[in-house]
Amino acid sequence: MKSKAAILWGTGQPWSVEEIELDAPQHQEVLVRIEAAGMCHSDDHVRLGDGYAALPTIGGHEGAGVIEAVGPGIENLAVGDHVVFSFLPACGRCQWCAIGRSNLCDFGAFLMEGSMISGGYRAHAQGKDVGTLSLVGTFSERTVVHESSIVKIDQDIPFEVACLLGCGVPTGWGSAVNIGEVKPGETVVVVGIGGIGANAVQGARMCGAENIVAIDPVTFKTDQAKILGATHTASSMEEAVPLLQEITRGVMADVGVCTVGIVEGWMIQPFMDLVSKGGRAVLTGMARNVDDSPKLGMQMFSLFEKSLLGTVYGGCNPRADIPKLASLYKSGKLQLDELVTRTYSLDQINEGYADMLAGKNIRGVIVNEF
Repeated sequence: MKSKAAILWGTGQPWSVEEIELDAPQHQEVLVRIEAAGMCHSDDHVRLGDGYAALPTIGGHEGAGVIEAVGPGIENLAVGDHVVFSFLPACGRCQWCAIGRSNLCDFGAFLMEGSMISGGYRAHAQGKDVGTLSLVGTFSERTVVHESSIVKIDQDIPFEVACLLGCGVPTGWGSAVNIGEVKPGETVVVVGIGGIGANAVQGARMCGAENIVAIDPVTFKTDQAKILGATHTASSMEEAVPLLQEITRGVMADVGVCTVGIVEGWMIQPFMDLVSKGGRAVLTGMARNVDDSPKLGMQMFSLFEKSLLGTVYGGCNPRADIPKLASLYKSGKLQLDELVTRTYSLDQINEGYADMLAGKNIRGVIVNEF
């Protein structure tokens, strides 16, 4: 089958939208027609070489679509099902899935290798095998994926917002709810208001936080944060210090979530300074894979009993939390429409990422027209 996809052929190059050839799904695989795909900053990290990925690869790890064909061994999915891609697969069998931490599933070892879990490639272009980023490759009209990478959803959820449930929404929401463990009446500070930080604000709101401080240098983003639940805003961590001192009577934030586009070592100390004694600081944003030198005053970190917590996917379990978040959207408790700033065609992908880097979008979404 012929399709069209955005391929990254080399580090630092733009996305190349071109024709691909797709093989039929094999054992425990399905063919999905992709209706919408979210444009996450992580894909640009891959393009710039901040994180490893085997190239060439079809980008994209947020998406939603419709199953068009199933391979042998598929029991709980059928043609016509609406699905959300999870950028982290969940096998349901490894130690981590068995203890309810499927965001750490052992299948994650395959994420950046490009090839399928069962081996080989299903996409080809210019006479070469082409991988799929995070095992899904949603910057495409169609893709073949392993069943562990998709979750069935109700058919009345618009694809443009459903696609966000595969990465940005659970990662941000879970950073506040699962990892930060925000409690009613607490003060929360979120550093960086993009597709993930915006949802950390929502998670804090839904937990009953009294004060939610959104920090971003782009006024458009802090204005959007207010719509999603922020009670206060600041343009920088330094500017937020006196604000937090005032609203907490000097105690500072109970929980901090850092979701800036590129986390750098020097940011750790000012981020920790926003958090109170005994506070929880959640590091969600991605750093460059060569950055191993965080700056942290270790004595006060210890004496003040602060916690610095890493997270992937916000500690969410895809098969349980994607349907839960979809239900919260349908009941009006989770705002998703407000996250989609602009939509683009697949051919406009490089324009969409330029807008993201310019701070114009909370989330840009690629919409395929069939």
